[in-house]
Amino acid sequence: MSKLKILFLCTGNSCRSQMAEGWAHALKSDVLEPYSAGIETHGLNPNAVKVMAEAGVDISGQKSENIKDLMHIDLDVVVTVCGHAHETCPVFPADARVVHVGFDDPPKLARELAEKGASEEDQLDAYRRVRDQIKTFVEQLPENLEENAS
Repeated sequence: MSKLKILFLCTGNSCRSQMAEGWAHALKSDVLEPYSAGIETHGLNPNAVKVMAEAGVDISGQKSENIKDLMHIDLDVVVTVCGHAHETCPVFPADARVVHVGFDDPPKLARELAEKGASEEDQLDAYRRVRDQIKTFVEQLPENLEENAS
């Protein structure tokens, strides 16, 4: 049986989509062939790399990809993990199904906490919360794709 080719799409492919790809490699590599990309590329978010490493998943070798560079892949499913990516999602060739599962934006949450004087540790907790939510979603793949179909 072939693996499900799944793309996690976000605005900048720096945080949420990178964490999702990392979890998919770590937890579901037997059934998924995961990719991540962005509408733009912003590089890897160092805090995302840090909190994923805390959870035992090394994403430091992943790179920020632009969706244009992956259009040649015959994808089965595209999971948009942020509202902007979902709203601006390009049309994919073949029969790729688009599913939206939005997660909070950790950098934005951390900035808001910093403006209120929160510690760096409290700011990292925003990343950890979203990391854990993404892990829960990935653990239930591919079965949970049907309930999130758009």
